[in-house]
Amino acid sequence: MVYAAVVLTVFLGDFFLKKHLETHLKEGGHRQICGGRIVLHRYHNYGAILDFLEKRPQAVRNLCGGFLLALGIAWAFLLRRKDNPGVLLGLSLLLGGGGSNFCDRIAKGYVVDYFSFRTPFPRINRIVFNLSDFMIFLGGILVAVTRK
Repeated sequence: MVYAAVVLTVFLGDFFLKKHLETHLKEGGHRQICGGRIVLHRYHNYGAILDFLEKRPQAVRNLCGGFLLALGIAWAFLLRRKDNPGVLLGLSLLLGGGGSNFCDRIAKGYVVDYFSFRTPFPRINRIVFNLSDFMIFLGGILVAVTRK
């Protein structure tokens, strides 16, 4: 049950952050927080990571759906075994984050991204993320380093 709670927490946390920013920030608008180190945006991403396949949103939706289905099957199988909590936590983060972004793609046709970092590196400054993106990244790392 702990792992299901992780999936739900990530999914709902990102859902409510997206909803809040969509209602309180104009599209294309931005606001600096944390002394300007983090910038809040309202950005609609029609593609995958870094706008990959931006012109083919249906292909992105299908790929994401297939990936989520495979992850869900692996997660359900490993839940029964409970022999690798690191992998289960990683898969839970991947499912929560991926599920949130996939629901955006189904309901809106795009993913809502809403923050970026201010760094000395201009290329990194242009990347806009959401909480789900970080959970997907963290989950992938956990799966990679804790799998047997």
